[in-house]
Amino acid sequence: MENALIVSTSDKSVAFFADMLHAAGCGAVTVLKTGAETRRLFPERDFDIVIIYSPLPDESGESLSRFIASKESAQVILVVKGEYFEEMSAVTEDEGILVVAMPVDRALFWIALKLAKSAQSRLRKMRSENIKLKQKIEDIRVVDRAKYLLISYLNMSEQEAHRFIEKQAMDMRTAKRAVAEGILRTYES
Repeated sequence: MENALIVSTSDKSVAFFADMLHAAGCGAVTVLKTGAETRRLFPERDFDIVIIYSPLPDESGESLSRFIASKESAQVILVVKGEYFEEMSAVTEDEGILVVAMPVDRALFWIALKLAKSAQSRLRKMRSENIKLKQKIEDIRVVDRAKYLLISYLNMSEQEAHRFIEKQAMDMRTAKRAVAEGILRTYES
């Protein structure tokens, strides 16, 4: 975890959470006091973990935690009063929000922090894989468009167009997409 955000009006809780985050190896810790400040900052900055100590002066911790979780960029730990724990857990667990009851036990919070760190790491890997897959699909689309142009303009079969692009890529020691983009520039201009 590189960047963390603590949203709380309590200086005591901020000190506690900052201490725990530093012990977990978190580099930078940002502290905000309201949901409005958090909502303004969120499009500008990425955080690995967000700890919300509710209630906040301007909104519930639940709505803010849902907002942050919907952005899919951070793991959220929502700290609520003990009597609201079950209710908050039930309504936020589908969004991947970890809920911790007050008073916060140091050992229990450490476990929640480790779970959040683990989930964030897994989420980061899945995002990276997703980006690679999207790139692969886009590469296939570009190559297919180039094959279509070769078929249309040079009367090649689909297999001939495919082989032509592959051979050009091997001869030029470049990716098939680069060859396909050259074909697109030639025939789509």
